[in-house]
Amino acid sequence: MRDLVAGMRYLGKGQRWVAQHGRWWGFGLIPALIALVLYAAVLTVLALWSGDIAAWATPFADGWGAPWQGLLRGVFVGLLFAGGLMLSVLTFTAVTLLIGDPFYESLSEKVEESEGYCPPSPDRPLWQEIWIALRDSVHVLLRAAGFGILLFVLGFVPFLGQTVIPAIGFCVSGFFLAVELTSVAMQRRDIPVRERLRLLRGRKALAIGFGTPVVLLFLIPFVAVALMPGAVAGATLLVRDLVDEEPPPAPDQGAGPAGQDRAGAPYGQPGGFGPAPGPFPASQGQPQAPRYPHPPSGPESSAARPPAGW
Repeated sequence: MRDLVAGMRYLGKGQRWVAQHGRWWGFGLIPALIALVLYAAVLTVLALWSGDIAAWATPFADGWGAPWQGLLRGVFVGLLFAGGLMLSVLTFTAVTLLIGDPFYESLSEKVEESEGYCPPSPDRPLWQEIWIALRDSVHVLLRAAGFGILLFVLGFVPFLGQTVIPAIGFCVSGFFLAVELTSVAMQRRDIPVRERLRLLRGRKALAIGFGTPVVLLFLIPFVAVALMPGAVAGATLLVRDLVDEEPPPAPDQGAGPAGQDRAGAPYGQPGGFGPAPGPFPASQGQPQAPRYPHPPSGPESSAARPPAGW
């Protein structure tokens, strides 16, 4: 329950951050507005053709009398449009992030800098960053589609399909939406998509608490556009606390045992961000370095550092 509330707070913190930095809020609106126009056109076409799609998908009901034919096809149209809306919520974020990759990368970096430290981005060209984001989004959306198909079928179960299944569907959509929104900050840390899913599965309540309110709010017309910059900012703040990372040491302590700077090592490697391999797990007493809200500096940091080889 604590993680559920914490996830909601991250959404509020993100919206508060962009409210205090109005220029960045306007900057983040541009890709969301472009995506909104595209999705409005697609949903309009779906609404106009949903009756024909229902008739094509249920030919066995052609000979049914009233009111059963109309009832069956009405339920089908309702489920089809609800599924389209839910898929739109998930893919809207992915498409908006793809359109606005440079926009949201800059916004996320600014949020991290305002918190004291921003990890350096991998040295890759823009086209490669966009390709990685597209590949990861497809991976996440395929997983979400599998759950969506299952929930769509369960939607025909009497009573459960109209009460419990929609609630589960919103939670599932919220989890995968949180995966998409955190991808900007995660990709900067060079964390693979499967590792991102593992991290968020370990804190499901946190991810659902953050993503489900966004799903519900995104169902309100034009709200998705206004909230998108704050959602990215909130997801960045969430990642900072979710990933166990440490700021780089002060300049006089930046060299490792071999005299090489290890502050830029990738996630999961010694000196990088996240868990590094060791001779025994932390649960068996491995000493853990303290975490700082800002990079340590000054004589206090040197005094607090354990001697080499400890």
